[in-house]
Amino acid sequence: MIKIIGAIFILLSTTWAGFESSKHLSERPRQLRWLKSAMQSLEAEIMYGHTPLHEAARKIAKQMPKPLSWFFDSFAEKLTGTETTVRAAWEESLKEIWKLTAFKQGEYEVLLQFGENLGKHDLITQQKQIVLALTHLEREEQEAREKQHKYEKMAKSLGLMSGLLLIILLL
Repeated sequence: MIKIIGAIFILLSTTWAGFESSKHLSERPRQLRWLKSAMQSLEAEIMYGHTPLHEAARKIAKQMPKPLSWFFDSFAEKLTGTETTVRAAWEESLKEIWKLTAFKQGEYEVLLQFGENLGKHDLITQQKQIVLALTHLEREEQEAREKQHKYEKMAKSLGLMSGLLLIILLL
């Protein structure tokens, strides 16, 4: 009886691990879509609304789901609350929420590069920087979707199968 209960716990835990891994694969493209939407909103606020950067970040934070809302909220807070540069506020905010996202190193580099140029140029050049960042993020999203389609089902199955293998080996 104890062996059966143990086997059920092993099977449930490995299956759960497989589903969590699968969830991470499906979360990345979703968060990338949200990030692209946020960048487009930032472009609209800067170009057409002539909104100051901290106000634009606050507006975007209200529109976006977590963890992106936390990022833009933190960015706005750092811009208004402390004496810092836009670049430093962007980097610090990015580092704060990075562990909470499903993003990979490629997205980090794109956002870091974008943050270096944010607020330094005139409107037209700033718009070009946003379009460039959006292009890079589009490429990253395409890669994330491909990985999701390729590995999501496998991760779920691998969790279940590894649990069955463990049960067989232990019995």
